[in-house]
Amino acid sequence: MFDSITGSIKNAVNKIRHKDDVASLKKAITELKKSLLKADVHHKTTKELVTNVELETKAAGIGQDSFLNALKSELTKLLTTEGNQGFVFSSTPPTTILMTGLQGSGKTTTTGKLANYLKTRKKKVLVAACDLQRLAAVEQLKQIAAQIEVDIYFDDNEKDPVKIAKAAQEKATKELYDVLLIDTAGRLAIDEELMAQLKNVKDAVNPDEIFYVADSLTGHDATKTATSFKEQIGIDGVVLSKYDGDTKGGVALSIAHQVGVPLRFIGIGEKMPDIEVFIPDRIVSRLLGLGDIEGLAEKTSAVIDEKKAKEVTKKIKKGQFNFNDFLDQLAMMSKLGSMKSILGMIPGLSGMTGALKDMDFENSSEIRSIKAMIGSMTPKERENPDLMNPSRKKRIAKGSGLSEVQVNKILKQFKNASKMAKKLSSKGGMKGLQNMMSQMGPGGMPKIPR
Repeated sequence: MFDSITGSIKNAVNKIRHKDDVASLKKAITELKKSLLKADVHHKTTKELVTNVELETKAAGIGQDSFLNALKSELTKLLTTEGNQGFVFSSTPPTTILMTGLQGSGKTTTTGKLANYLKTRKKKVLVAACDLQRLAAVEQLKQIAAQIEVDIYFDDNEKDPVKIAKAAQEKATKELYDVLLIDTAGRLAIDEELMAQLKNVKDAVNPDEIFYVADSLTGHDATKTATSFKEQIGIDGVVLSKYDGDTKGGVALSIAHQVGVPLRFIGIGEKMPDIEVFIPDRIVSRLLGLGDIEGLAEKTSAVIDEKKAKEVTKKIKKGQFNFNDFLDQLAMMSKLGSMKSILGMIPGLSGMTGALKDMDFENSSEIRSIKAMIGSMTPKERENPDLMNPSRKKRIAKGSGLSEVQVNKILKQFKNASKMAKKLSSKGGMKGLQNMMSQMGPGGMPKIPR
């Protein structure tokens, strides 16, 4: 997600080879400036950042550590602006959020992602379909709501979004919902009619906060449109969508600084779990390649059943991990979102995200093959992988549409993985893993002997 900027920061840091070397600091600053501008960071933001980093580094004594500390401090300041972080609940439910943005920004999808995020945190959520401008918007929100299993309020016979929003709020209040997310209309460009409609909805429901969904792929235009919405309608936070598709990534660094409104969430993939809270100090940690263990812990605790996890751990230690356990774990992992976003949170593994960016816990050909194979097993075979013999394998291969060679290969991989898991879970097992990790070079790649 931050690969380009993280790589640029590393290149800049590497320019400083000696302490108190003014010339090397100059090179590092020049490298940083070029890289940030290339990454689509706003020129004003870039200028302020590099100036402050240079002054701070000189004051602390030139060196890689002081340069990194200055960069960390200034990036955190840059990304921090007055206002709330993440999702803030009202003292009197339901917390009502108005979701705004231009047509094509990913507003309806983001509404679904936010609803899913809240649902995984045990909140009762209602989404309201008030985007009557785009023909497919209501249908799209219906499909998303069904997919993530949250309630939706819509009225196919009503043409006034204000009445729909008001009725949705009454339902949310009466039926004790924790959160109401109102998906509003967008247009291809900002115009008077759009703003008048949004103001009418805003006045009718008096939302706790207004979120503006900005398309990160539009670069500097995302900053301009967010500023315009802030001036005309008033916004309390920006949600940056499609950030996984933005190879430059600089808009995330510019938007809070230039708009003066906190960046609250970022969309990091196409799936519903692919949304993250934007907390400045954690994001800076990831930008510097240091991961975000705190964010990862929060993400996993929200979707992983602690009781089941303990049961599986016991089974692994005893070497009793079976195919039903595997399917359960797969279902949990799929709720975490993309593999790329998870690896980016683990210190030292961010460099591996490029190679694994397309890994899919649900739809990769490997996972589909394994699911097909397990689906062709009897309940006893799923519970006890040791039951496999040639005739059973032949039947399973036929039932799953796989060859016997493929079935044998998957079974062998499963057996080896179970052994490895058992070994790592034993006393001293983690030490072996740490030794293996110590043999890894920068970015998680094996060290090459010289």
